[in-house]
Amino acid sequence: MVPSIRPLREPDIAVLLSLIQALADYEHLPGPDADARDRLTRDAMAEPPGFRVLLAETEGRVIGYAVYMLTYSTFLARPTLYVEDIFVLPKERRNGAGRALMQELAREAARRDCGRMEWHVLDWNTPAQDFYRSLGAGQLDEWRLVRLTGAELGRLAGTLS
Repeated sequence: MVPSIRPLREPDIAVLLSLIQALADYEHLPGPDADARDRLTRDAMAEPPGFRVLLAETEGRVIGYAVYMLTYSTFLARPTLYVEDIFVLPKERRNGAGRALMQELAREAARRDCGRMEWHVLDWNTPAQDFYRSLGAGQLDEWRLVRLTGAELGRLAGTLS
């Protein structure tokens, strides 16, 4: 049975937060702390929301999610649908949930006249890389993710000395 895909509703916040923690555990990263969980809740339910969420559900259980938002491509002069997270519980994989989430994200990109859909994948996560290739996605090896956080971000912003 292919999972159904639906948008996040307020009663789903607790399960979303648990899935985000499950993704962090899978990626061997620290999950959101209490303050971050509060911000996630606030931003998910804001009007307009800070990000959008799709949930994969089977037999009344949420088994996966995708978080996305729009960015903009100046070269294409169109929006880009950026996927921040996509995750399906490991024991629920291979039942079509990941594909169903990606198909709904692609439909959303089409509805919004996006020129592309983009996301990141960890270099060690070969099952995910194989899955994305099976969808027809290409990996951009020539691009490198660059990031400013914490004190470095504060110093550049002039808020830290």
